[in-house]
Amino acid sequence: MDLENAAGDPNLAGSGEQEVPLVSAAQEFMNHLQVERGASKNTVAAYRRALSGYLGFMVKRGIVTPADVGPEDVAAYASQIASEEAGYSPRTLAQAFSVIRMFHRFMLSEGLCRDDPTGTLPLPKVPARLPKALTRRQVEKLLDSPAGDDPKAVRDRFILEMLYATGMRISELCGMDMGDLDLENRSCTVRGKGDKWRMVPFGSVAADAAKAYLEDVRPALTRRRPTVALLVNMRGGRLTRQGCWKIIKARADEAGIGELVTPHIMRHTFATHMLEGGANLLVVQELLGHASISTTQIYTDVTRDHLKSVYTQHHPRAW
Repeated sequence: MDLENAAGDPNLAGSGEQEVPLVSAAQEFMNHLQVERGASKNTVAAYRRALSGYLGFMVKRGIVTPADVGPEDVAAYASQIASEEAGYSPRTLAQAFSVIRMFHRFMLSEGLCRDDPTGTLPLPKVPARLPKALTRRQVEKLLDSPAGDDPKAVRDRFILEMLYATGMRISELCGMDMGDLDLENRSCTVRGKGDKWRMVPFGSVAADAAKAYLEDVRPALTRRRPTVALLVNMRGGRLTRQGCWKIIKARADEAGIGELVTPHIMRHTFATHMLEGGANLLVVQELLGHASISTTQIYTDVTRDHLKSVYTQHHPRAW
C-alpha cells in the first residue's frame, strides 16, 4: 500500500492554478535529492510517495506554508498512518517518518521556516530483518538452469554467474559498460549508490561465462544496434533492471526455487557464503559497496546461525 493513498495525491509541482508554498518546497527538496545528493530513481520515487500523502494531509487541514506546520499537525499525520486501519508495516512507517524529518530539516536549512516541528516525532521500532540466502545446493541448481548453448541461455548464465561471483546489485550489472569489465585481470568496475565506484574481482567460472557471452552472443545481438552496454536484451539494447529481474525469476522457477528468490537474493547469498568461508567483514563491506560496516554486520547473524547448525550437527555433546 502506497503512502500516496493515505490522504490524497497532490501533484508535487503545484496544486491547481494557485501555488502552494508547502508543495513548492517539497519540489525543491526533491530536486535537491536528485541533483545535489545524486539519489537513485528508486529512492526519489519512494520519497515522492511518502511526501505526497503527507502534503495531501496538510493541505486538507488548510496548511499551505512551511511555517504553518506545527508539532500537533505532524503528530496527527503520524497517528493516522500508524493506525491499524492504515495497514502500514513498521518499515514503511519508519521510511515515511524519516522522509518527513528530512523534508522539514531541508526547509529549515533553506530558511523556509523557523522551527522543525518533527523534533518530537517518535520513530517506530523496525524489527531486524535477516537477509535470506540460498544454500550452496540451491545456488548450483539456479546457475545450472540456463542449459544449452543458445544465445539466451549463454547470456542468462553470464548474468547469474556474475551476480553470484561479485555480489553486485542487479542495477549495477545492468548499468555496466563494456569498458567496465576486465577479463584479463578478472575484475570489474562497478558504479554503486551515490555514484561511488568500486572494483570487484570474480573467479574463473564467471570469467568463462563472460567470455562465452562476449565472444558468441553479444556481437550477434548488437549487430543492428551498436551500444556500449555490457548486458543487452535479445533486441540488442541495454537490458533494464526489471528485465534482468524477470530473467532471474524465470530461471529460479525452472530450478524449482522460485519462491525463495528475491531481486537481492544473489547479493545476500554472496555475502553470506563469503563470511561463512571466513572472509573478513571489512572486505565484504568493500565488495558490496556498503557505506557503513553496520549494514554489512547483519550478515554475521546469518553466519552465526550457520555456525550453530554445524556445531549442533557435528559436536558429540551438542545435544
